[in-house]
Amino acid sequence: MPRKKSAGDGEWTDPDDAPELTDDYFDRADLYHGEVLIRRGRPPLAAPKRQVTLRLSPEVLDHFKAGGPGWQTRIDDALKQAIVAK
Repeated sequence: MPRKKSAGDGEWTDPDDAPELTDDYFDRADLYHGEVLIRRGRPPLAAPKRQVTLRLSPEVLDHFKAGGPGWQTRIDDALKQAIVAK
């Protein structure tokens, strides 16, 4: 297995050969507030959905899967409507 070269291996690298630091580079860089890494992306939800195991009859599952992608969300919506209808 070849050994990785490090800066201390005696091989000189011209600093002018380093890639240019563009605005795009800084836009994607990690952002710290003190010692804390500020996470990017979607903020966490106040009430995230929880994963459960649920047994459904084949007819129910076939009905919702026949609608294509998003069948789990449609089941969730149907269950929410059943709660409101009570």
